[in-house]
Amino acid sequence: MNTEPQPKSPPPRVLIVDDDPVTCATLAGYFAEDGYAVAEAGDAAQARDTMARQGVDLVLLDVGLPGEDGYSLMREIRQHSQLPVIFVSGRYQDVDRILGLEFGADDYVGKPFNAREVLVRARNLLRRARGQADTDLEPGRRDFADWSLDLHQRCLLAADGQRVGLTRGEFNLLALLTARPGRALSRDALLDQLSNRDWHPYDRTVDVLIGRLRRKLGDDPRAPRLIITLQGVGYLFAAKVQSH
Repeated sequence: MNTEPQPKSPPPRVLIVDDDPVTCATLAGYFAEDGYAVAEAGDAAQARDTMARQGVDLVLLDVGLPGEDGYSLMREIRQHSQLPVIFVSGRYQDVDRILGLEFGADDYVGKPFNAREVLVRARNLLRRARGQADTDLEPGRRDFADWSLDLHQRCLLAADGQRVGLTRGEFNLLALLTARPGRALSRDALLDQLSNRDWHPYDRTVDVLIGRLRRKLGDDPRAPRLIITLQGVGYLFAAKVQSH
């Protein structure tokens, strides 16, 4: 019988990108106490260097960084990665949150924040990311209209085979819609399955993601044929879906 101890998995590494030392110290203390490996960066250049040298599992990103702002770094991250990112920012107007989601962030927390809440949101986000990675091991594809949703590669394929990148939120929402074609899905139900945070009745996360998906699918929002808006209810995926 083999009694050798099994090697432990390395702790998840979180990168805190913020030029405020108090914010960094507060978040670093909570995450380190919970068993995370913590790295810090005061600007986008340092963050980029840390991600290249060490690799990280989650980024907590401020918008108002010196020089290059957090939105610019977020856009760059999403060009080549589905790395989980939570904005932690003093800018918390609706336009700021929507812009953060537009750039592909998984969550958006306003300052002042409850550090324990940020930790819980991060933990939930990482758990979902790991669950999605496990699901990706199962091959599968859903064909609809002139498109294919590759459940393994987590991408959208056009009829000519060209790959269309999707953010984590876009992929998850399209996967939910294509899994239930012809069924009305309320915004509340979609938010429950998409979000790892509390949401309020006026949360526009789903609407933002729907708009981005329509643009990528070439689905005219004035006369959509794939994702139909049901006023006062939510959305319906109208195309026929074939699973393989």
